[in-house]
Amino acid sequence: MDLNHIKQVHFIAVGGSVMHNLALALQKRNIKVTGSDDEIYEPAAGKLKAAGLNPSIGWNPDQLHKDLDAVILGMHAKEDNPELKKAQELGLRIFSFPEFIREVSANKQRIVIGGSHGKSSITAMIMHVLKSAGKTFDYLVGAEIEGFDLTVQISDAAIIIIEGDEYLSSKLDPQPKFLKYDHHIGVISGIKWDHKNVFPTFEDYTKQFDLFADKTPKAGSLIYCEEDNLANIVGAKEREDVRKIPYAAHDAEIKNGITYLKTKEHGEVKINVFGKHNLQNIKAAQEVCDILGVPADKFYAAITSFKGAKNRLELLAENNDVRVYKDYAHAPSKLKATVNALHHQFKHGEICIAYELHTFSSLDREFLKEYKDTLKHADVAFVYINPANLKIEGDNKLTEADLKEAFNKADLQFFDDENELKKALDNQKGKVSTFAFLSSGHFGNLNLQETAQNLVK
Repeated sequence: MDLNHIKQVHFIAVGGSVMHNLALALQKRNIKVTGSDDEIYEPAAGKLKAAGLNPSIGWNPDQLHKDLDAVILGMHAKEDNPELKKAQELGLRIFSFPEFIREVSANKQRIVIGGSHGKSSITAMIMHVLKSAGKTFDYLVGAEIEGFDLTVQISDAAIIIIEGDEYLSSKLDPQPKFLKYDHHIGVISGIKWDHKNVFPTFEDYTKQFDLFADKTPKAGSLIYCEEDNLANIVGAKEREDVRKIPYAAHDAEIKNGITYLKTKEHGEVKINVFGKHNLQNIKAAQEVCDILGVPADKFYAAITSFKGAKNRLELLAENNDVRVYKDYAHAPSKLKATVNALHHQFKHGEICIAYELHTFSSLDREFLKEYKDTLKHADVAFVYINPANLKIEGDNKLTEADLKEAFNKADLQFFDDENELKKALDNQKGKVSTFAFLSSGHFGNLNLQETAQNLVK
């Protein structure tokens, strides 16, 4: 499908993170965009309204007509969705968003960043460097990036950088998104079991990354973290005429709470991000940029100004003695990486972690065992669960004793009331120098920015 020939597109479940950004990106190309959803939250609602897009709230099959060039189906829409049924009756072309991205980037070089963790950060780093180097490119990333209005751009650029999620493409298509893009350059940052609701066993989950690696074409490149056992096993497997590029964390040194990359030809390079996982992310980004023709001096000149993707170890507030971060750490591997990064970066002063168990997998008793020792380096550990999510099976609720055992942390404190959590955080003022809120949720209705400002007063 030639993007220049698309005139009208309809989005079913337009309120999703990528979906609403894709809608806005297409509108910027003067494509007529319509959409609907049963509920649209901020910031999607405000961004769509500001752009003059007013999707219907509730499903409205009358919006579907034969002149539509494409219907893009979001993950939130079910198989019996009335708009989907109408689109099928009319014989319209129906895409999941990864299928649509693949369709309109058929003539581009496609770089797909996969992995259980680090995808958004690596993608953001590559985007930041390419922009600094003056290269034109399209992109799809799962987080807001400073210097980019949207998280999706589709133009006539020759390359596209895609964050490749391993979650399902849509309710009609159970294939992981990253298998739909047909990458020329693929990255695997690491493999740790996640999404138990879709991949009930460890083997089911890891198989998807093997399939991703196997899709690397002849003369293509597969970049993988050799410090991650599973990524190394998958990446090192022999594949005919595929260029294998293993990487490890970039050499670095921490001085007074600031990380410096150590290089032979360019000396010490000060960076704003920190932690071993980010040093691995930087190296992955560098390998991709090298293939895309960005010389080392331009890479290092650009990476020194990279501040991180939104919600990825984002600094909310600080004073001379106290700092408060938030991070999108919704899985055991991400939680452990963030806690360890804070522990090694700020060796003086105690660290308080407030972690929300939010996802389906995290609230599963069997999967909860994966959290063992993830909070080992937290001096103070608070775990919060929204009361609406407390029930696992029937009335079998998780207790503080369950969580202490699962996390292997006897002094862990459990909260199901955000106001009580806020009081406990307030009690740590003057005792703790680093606070961090880690979740893919919102800690109930807790205003994190306001809470952070209070903690540094």
